[in-house]
Amino acid sequence: MKKRVWTVMPVYLVFVVLLIAMACMSFSYSKVLFFVEIGVSLVALSFVLVMTLSFRKYVKRIVNDSVMSDYEVDEKYFESFKTPVVVIGESGEILLFNKKFEDAFFEMKEPTNESITSVIPDFDLKNCTRLPQIDFSFDNRQYTAYAHKVKDGTMLTFIDNTYYKTTVQNYEDTKKSAALAVFDNFEDFAADNEEEAVRVMIKVESVLSHWATKYDLIFRKLSDNRYLIIFDEKVLTGQINKKFRILDRVRAVSYNGKNATISMGIGRNCDNLKDSANDAKKALDMALGRGGDQVAVFDHGDYEFYGGVSKGIERTNKVRVRVVAESIKDAILNCDRVLIMGHRFSDLDCIGSAVGLYSTITKRYKKPCYIVTDVDKSMAKTTIERLKKENYENEEMFISGDHAEMYAGAKTLLFVVDTHHPDFVESKEVYEKCQKIVVIDHHRKMVNHIDNAVIFFHEPTASSTCELITELVAYLGDDGLTHDEAEAMLAGIMLDTKNFVVKTGVRTFEAAAYLRKKGADTVAVRDIFSNSLEDYKEKCKLVADAQIVRHCAITVERESLKNSRIICAQAADDLLTIQSVHASFVISKIDRFRVNISARSFGKVNVQVIMEKLGGGGHQTMAATQLSYVTLDEAKQKLINVLTGQEVL
Repeated sequence: MKKRVWTVMPVYLVFVVLLIAMACMSFSYSKVLFFVEIGVSLVALSFVLVMTLSFRKYVKRIVNDSVMSDYEVDEKYFESFKTPVVVIGESGEILLFNKKFEDAFFEMKEPTNESITSVIPDFDLKNCTRLPQIDFSFDNRQYTAYAHKVKDGTMLTFIDNTYYKTTVQNYEDTKKSAALAVFDNFEDFAADNEEEAVRVMIKVESVLSHWATKYDLIFRKLSDNRYLIIFDEKVLTGQINKKFRILDRVRAVSYNGKNATISMGIGRNCDNLKDSANDAKKALDMALGRGGDQVAVFDHGDYEFYGGVSKGIERTNKVRVRVVAESIKDAILNCDRVLIMGHRFSDLDCIGSAVGLYSTITKRYKKPCYIVTDVDKSMAKTTIERLKKENYENEEMFISGDHAEMYAGAKTLLFVVDTHHPDFVESKEVYEKCQKIVVIDHHRKMVNHIDNAVIFFHEPTASSTCELITELVAYLGDDGLTHDEAEAMLAGIMLDTKNFVVKTGVRTFEAAAYLRKKGADTVAVRDIFSNSLEDYKEKCKLVADAQIVRHCAITVERESLKNSRIICAQAADDLLTIQSVHASFVISKIDRFRVNISARSFGKVNVQVIMEKLGGGGHQTMAATQLSYVTLDEAKQKLINVLTGQEVL
């Protein structure tokens, strides 16, 4: 069908060409002869054109008759369809159509030999026979096409369902979602100046009110710093696409160097507003648990987070610490033994916090207690060996996960410190066997956190877990805390604060002063962080090989090092001292199948969000992830894709 008519009449065309050539040759001999021959040529050319047009109509009629004959459809039957119908060939060429199809899809255009995709650009020709139906839009109308195989072609029936699709879309756009918002650092302003705090609150509410008015939201104040917002789905989708810029507008409200922040939880795609409000409360708790200044959207069990660029607000009220300490005391007294377990590849904060609890439980409450860790894989191995020498009378102070399983049971109290995710603990088997669990952690809350704990003491604004344990020990009893144990806890604080530079608040210095009072020697703590000459050289090599991507330094450990994890962590810290570097990432091999990425920042970049996109987690300034079945270069590329695919500056 795509062949042109002139290929059917080559004799006429050759004849016309010869006449024109002869006329040109006669011009030099006789102008009269030239004009005569040109006239004859024009007459012949006109004849050819007329014949071509006539033959084209003839071919069209023959093809249509042939198609109708092949598909056993007569023209009257084909035109009887109340909807547009077309028959296309194997390559998508249009063979036959009715008047309704022509009226709907052709605009003063000759349809013969056209491809269906040239007429309807949005039509999915590839899948039209594989799928039961094809939806597409054309000229501001919505259609659904149904395909029926007929011999060597396909008959397509089109249904104009613009009204129904528009009705469904309007329903989806107007579905309601409840949101709970809170002015999460109001108490911080009130502690400085209550009168100014009220002024700041009025400004924040004014920003929220104008925002709600602009997008036709229902906005109501529930209490002093708590608000209810009702979204239409269309508006909510728009806010998600804009990553909730309202957070930036609220953050622009400031006083005395402090910026106001709000947290918001949204329950999306629920059957009714009551369920949406319940989900909104869960989402708000998650947003606050991750440090605030962000929006958490809860959609059928899945969370999405937006914002979270501000540092968490430090809470100076210690009433909760005292209440939690009393609950922990009761839990200790009502158990037979205690296990203390942190995350895999334990660091100084993990071991220091475990040691602080161990000292109080064994010396004050006289309960059998064990710290569960893999000493050989620990990043605090030097501290562990040092503590073992001090506690030589108790050779089982530190035990492996396999050994700990024999102690796990219904009467065993398990402390999980420096992590709150069940997949990150040292031994998942021990965790699953224990029924009474106490979680103490400072990392920003993750989605799949431990949800069966009898006590969940989670403070994302604390500098470290050692800081939290220090406060608890003061209420639980610190009679037997030795200087070595105090130094281990102080080392944990110094590690997570990068020597009191990052996430350091009033409570951090109070905890450090308390441990100093208990005999912690800062010089001895400094020795814990010292390196051998070989380790120092390897660290410098990692720093020298770093690549800068969007103010983020990335380096790869190509050769397996003896103290790989310690050197990589220190290299990540040193990379932050480079000018214009806001975050650092060190990529290293764990074993043949796994790659580790350590991330650090001073707070300008939320490395927790970046690591979560790669399946990990952590804190705003310190996070990590492990990738399986990837090479070092593949892991690096995945990291670069995340950095270049989101706003991290």
